Amino acid sequence: MIKYSFTEKKDTRSGFGAGLHELGKTNSNVVALTADLTGSLKMDAFKKDFPERFFQIGIAEANMIGIAAGLSISNKIPFTGTFANFSTGRVYDQIRQSVAYSGKNVKICASHAGLTLGEDGATHQILEDVGMMKMLPGMTVIVPADYAQTKAATIALGEHVGPTYLRFGRPNWPIFTAGRPFIIGKADKMIEGKDVSIFANGHMVWQAIEAEAILAEKGISAEVINIHTIKPLDVEAILASVQKTGCAVTCEEHQINGGLGDSVAQVLSRFNPSPIEMVAVNDSFGESGPPLDLLKKYGLSPSNIVEAAEKAIKRKK
Repeated sequence: MIKYSFTEKKDTRSGFGAGLHELGKTNSNVVALTADLTGSLKMDAFKKDFPERFFQIGIAEANMIGIAAGLSISNKIPFTGTFANFSTGRVYDQIRQSVAYSGKNVKICASHAGLTLGEDGATHQILEDVGMMKMLPGMTVIVPADYAQTKAATIALGEHVGPTYLRFGRPNWPIFTAGRPFIIGKADKMIEGKDVSIFANGHMVWQAIEAEAILAEKGISAEVINIHTIKPLDVEAILASVQKTGCAVTCEEHQINGGLGDSVAQVLSRFNPSPIEMVAVNDSFGESGPPLDLLKKYGLSPSNIVEAAEKAIKRKK
């Protein structure tokens, strides 16, 4: 039996839009910039109610990052919005030099990330962005799990000081974290278990919850932890869980190289060597197709998580 239920599905990008609008009401220093994607990033409400704090830059993402860095100097809190592919790959030099290097208080908000972008295909389904961003010194990296958590994360960024990458998605997805606390840098234990630790983020948290139910039917007790913040990583939570279960599985909508799996493996190799399996895209670009079909084809379904958990448990014996 699935331990979490949902009554509604909603896209995480709408959580960003709702959180940004709330910030607009409470913090007059919050400004928003977009690169010709107001509707896609769900920034319409902010634009309507705070037009003097909304900047339509056009299809000029590098310029948008430069303007955001400049606005931060005058005590503004800029939130930039475009697709994840354009938020990182297209403007990495500007982010590195104008934002990260000088520690600017810029919030880089990236929608349409990962395979679940779906029909737009491989050119837009960036799967390398988390690795790119987490390697930048001082950059906070957050990958929330659903609409409610994306809204909470966006609001939290209003108080957080420093460069941040917030990654979210396009498809409607179960809402299951409503009412749960969100603290940047603190993992959220969703389900207690004793046989295997499953660490997931983004859309893969729900996939992990579904996998846990399948494992429970097989008599396997899985602990599911939502690692919504990849950097700074909650090392204490990771170690406490794996010291109890003895093995780990990581789940992410990202390349197997450079993302959550690498971060967790680094922690375990340094402090508590343990078997670890990774559920991620295996050194491949995506393709056009329905989101759930793509997750299944590229090995990111609940059954893939179950298989990885069984492998990890077998390796510890």
